[in-house]
Amino acid sequence: MRVAVTGATGLVGSRLVAALTGRGDEVTALSRDPVRATERLGVPAERWDLLAAAAPADALSGRDGIIHLAGEPVAQRWSTAAREQIRISRSQGTANLVAGLAAADPRPPVLVSASASGIYGDRGDEELDEGASLGDDFLAEVCRSWEAAADGASELGLRVAKIRTGIVLDAGGGALAKMLPPFRLGVGGPVAGGHQYMSWIHVEDVVGLYLAALDGDEWSGPVNGCAPVAVRNAEFSRALGRALHRPAVLPVPGIALRAMYGEMAEIVTGGQRMVPARADALGYHWAHTDLDQALRSALAG
Repeated sequence: MRVAVTGATGLVGSRLVAALTGRGDEVTALSRDPVRATERLGVPAERWDLLAAAAPADALSGRDGIIHLAGEPVAQRWSTAAREQIRISRSQGTANLVAGLAAADPRPPVLVSASASGIYGDRGDEELDEGASLGDDFLAEVCRSWEAAADGASELGLRVAKIRTGIVLDAGGGALAKMLPPFRLGVGGPVAGGHQYMSWIHVEDVVGLYLAALDGDEWSGPVNGCAPVAVRNAEFSRALGRALHRPAVLPVPGIALRAMYGEMAEIVTGGQRMVPARADALGYHWAHTDLDQALRSALAG
């Protein structure tokens, strides 16, 4: 297949590019810094600033699929400026990608776009499949506009799948990498009481879901990107402690996190109990369903 990937140098993107090239696909990255992207990934790259203009039609024309991962990092203090960049990088950035697809000839048949578990908002113990109602907080609104922009590609005749990714287990980056320093020092533990659910997924399965959605004509609409069983924060903390052979009993008060990170702390003080109903129904074969095993694998690199 000939595949174009945005956000290709990120945590998931770099792993996905490696998987695509490893199975013999021809990959082109779309990047603000194509020289750096090519050096890092070993694939051709086309220049695209996702907020400046429509994606280059020549980089999209004739491709067998597009995978869209680009967006401003969410894990930062949510200043007014940061909130705006988080929002527009997804809504306007995705709209600019769709504008490029409109000009592509021939158009790719499929767009697989990133989304996130935050679309559901903080929902306590409620099990959330892809048919669940959506939230109305900041992250939920960001994800709603993100998905709405991606759905614009369906009006051009593309099949559109949207992967609502949970907490990705990869020691090289993302949420797990930020958790590791205190846990390795033996000062990690449950956050804000530890009762909130964490919908986790090993990075290998994130990549697997994107490949399945790229390849499978029946994959469309929202897909929850999470392992079959979510766990509470306290259980996750104990499992991470076991994987690192460190105690994991020191509680982290929610008020301390809010003092450090402001509103961004809601990412960890709240949570979602997602279930991957769509992936299961389509017969996806999970590589990692046991949290202890998944953490050992992620930490082994």
